Amino acid sequence: MKTQLTQDGNEKLKAELEELVKEKRPKAVERLSKARSMGDLSENSEYTAAKEELAFVEGRVREVETILKHAEVVTSSTSSHKVGLGSKVTLKSSEGNEVFEIVGEFEADPTQKKLSSTSPIGMALIGKLVGETAQVKAPSGTKSYTVVEIN
Repeated sequence: MKTQLTQDGNEKLKAELEELVKEKRPKAVERLSKARSMGDLSENSEYTAAKEELAFVEGRVREVETILKHAEVVTSSTSSHKVGLGSKVTLKSSEGNEVFEIVGEFEADPTQKKLSSTSPIGMALIGKLVGETAQVKAPSGTKSYTVVEIN
């Protein structure tokens, strides 16, 4: 299965992978080596922590490599004037206007106003035109979002 990413998301993952491989992994290996040299491993909390850190780095390297291997980089196409992956959308709701970017699920970050195309709001917005309204079911009830602008 392909993982959809925006160009920006793809570049960020590549940069993260490079940092993990060239900086974080060597530091974790060095920390583990130093901790191993401290003696009795059964009572060496630094060794345990260093081992866990290296395992985390290795796990994240594998995860990012897998995402990138199966990535489909989608470029935003605003010529159709429809909401799609990579679109920056100004929405009007009962709370006022807000701008969101529709991104792949691994790029989603609600604190940065980046909504996954597979989230309830993202799915409701995909394919909408300026002036159209999307209805989204939320725990607090159904919310309406009207597309004001697409960039």
